[in-house]
Amino acid sequence: MDNFAGAASLLSSIDKKMLCVLRDGRKLIGYLRSIDQFANLVLQDTIERVYVAEEYGDIDRGVYLVRGENVVFLGEIDTVIEDAANLRKVSVEEILVAQRDERERREEQEKLRNKLLLDRGMQPETLFDDIYS
Repeated sequence: MDNFAGAASLLSSIDKKMLCVLRDGRKLIGYLRSIDQFANLVLQDTIERVYVAEEYGDIDRGVYLVRGENVVFLGEIDTVIEDAANLRKVSVEEILVAQRDERERREEQEKLRNKLLLDRGMQPETLFDDIYS
């Protein structure tokens, strides 16, 4: 097998089930159907998997085009290990409620932390939507 550099190294992953982690933290799972020189991806039968604590939920997304600059991680899924994970699958509605509750809890903790820093004369860090900035 030839050793390709850059995006071309993913050619051997075509038609395999892949996990794609995006810059905003979303996790997509789907079959890699196409890739170009900019690492733009086409995923088929895509789901967005949302994890909260020991639970997860899958949101159907269908065919998904991902711009290469938004990809943080792309890796093949081992279905044996995936099936053996000690996580409980819940409905989309349940996981979205849990995700919202967790986000609100984190925001409250962040507000408290920032207030404590300001009270001590320090400048708090700001949160960005892009977790990799």
